[in-house]
Amino acid sequence: MAFDPEQQQPTSSVLGEVEINAEREPLIKDTHIAENYSVVAAIFPFLFPALGGLLYGYEIGATSCATISIQSPSLSGISWYSLSSLDIGLVTSGSLYGALFGSIVAFSIADVIGRRKELILAAILFLVGALVTALAPIYPVLIIGRVTYGIGVGLAMHAAPMYIAETAPSQIRGQLVSLKEFFIVLGMVGGYGIGSLTVNILSGWRYMYATSVPLAVIMGIGMWWLPASPRWLLLRVIQGKGNVENQKEAAIKSLCRLRGPAFADSAAEQVNEILAELSSVGEDKEATFGELFQGKCMKALVIGGGLVLFQQITGQPSVLYYAPSILQTAGFSAAGDATRVSILLGLLKLIMTGVAVVVIDRLGRRPLLLGGVGGMVVSLFLLGSYYIFFSAAPAVAVIALLLYVGCYQLSFGPIGWLMISEIFPLKLRGRGLSIAVLLNFGANALVTFAFSPLEELLGAGILFFGFGVICVLSLLFIFFIVPETKGLTLEEIEAKCL
Repeated sequence: MAFDPEQQQPTSSVLGEVEINAEREPLIKDTHIAENYSVVAAIFPFLFPALGGLLYGYEIGATSCATISIQSPSLSGISWYSLSSLDIGLVTSGSLYGALFGSIVAFSIADVIGRRKELILAAILFLVGALVTALAPIYPVLIIGRVTYGIGVGLAMHAAPMYIAETAPSQIRGQLVSLKEFFIVLGMVGGYGIGSLTVNILSGWRYMYATSVPLAVIMGIGMWWLPASPRWLLLRVIQGKGNVENQKEAAIKSLCRLRGPAFADSAAEQVNEILAELSSVGEDKEATFGELFQGKCMKALVIGGGLVLFQQITGQPSVLYYAPSILQTAGFSAAGDATRVSILLGLLKLIMTGVAVVVIDRLGRRPLLLGGVGGMVVSLFLLGSYYIFFSAAPAVAVIALLLYVGCYQLSFGPIGWLMISEIFPLKLRGRGLSIAVLLNFGANALVTFAFSPLEELLGAGILFFGFGVICVLSLLFIFFIVPETKGLTLEEIEAKCL
């Protein structure tokens, strides 16, 4: 019978055969030697997990158009098109609630089934959720489909950055994880595009959601074909959760497939080095929940959790909420076509994310964070000033809006997801990242829910000034707390940055 490297084996007592010793000197050195790798071999281990990000972004864009289609008396193709604002709110936010639940599920299963199987499960949920939504005969079934799809989002946004970070060569890890953010934005633009093409045809909303089906199938087949993360396999070894020789052999084969033929000769040596490094930084014991809030793990949680929290509470959902009215006021959308406005902003986000992908492994994480968030501070105070002092000059708001979107995509957009995939120690990476993802989606839901009441209470100008103050606090957090991880292996990040 063929060996399944992700199938748990009885605990082995031959751990000594791999010469792991807690007293051994760590192999982490001050001077980092670049890894050999093949760019061609690195494409698929990035591409198939990144399809999870594409499917997440697509549903955001498609839903903005689907809510228009589904309420049309003549084009919805259903008898229950007369939906209340609460009903439409559930259609829009159903996937978000599902993603919150998926993040909670990931906390328990991530380190047991591994990153690869978690992504396969996410692809299945994407497929089922898209089919149920597209074929929904009644409103409750539609919501079930949206929540199911959202659970897939939660699992994919948890496992994809981990799998990419753990399989990518350190020299291009930042580019590849950030490129996943590019795929999210690409999915949004695709969703807006498909939505604008189908919004005026009968039952167009069904076609919008059905478009996800082939992508989910490709993602599932691709992840089935890819190997398990070698670092997850080796973590199971040193924690006594698998057959040592089988797991080591699987990790070597995995590295050879992930790095290409150029790495074949050094794969076994790399596996032994990773094992020794993991042992030297204390990965050889089973993680407990309490360890998340102690020592290195607590520091990682502060860094990762702080970044994704500030990513949301610095106004990102709210600024985009105001985008159509700002651009319409400036004459950019005379016909009030919200989908075209969204495509315009989506293309800007795509371009700026592409810039971040190109430079992130050259300039580093901190310079982009500090520069991008600094630009966000300026843009938020400009937006606040527009609503209070310069309402007769809509060009101010347009400049501020474009500056905000561009700077966000240079900084928090890609780097928030990158840092949470890098910063957690391996034995708690699954649980730590699930908490960070839960915090991200939870903060998103809270800001989205609270924005309208706060805007009514305080006014848009004061609210954007408030976001600007929070953005200044996030700058201080980045400057004093967030480390630079450029060019370091994941084991070196744990040893040097925590």
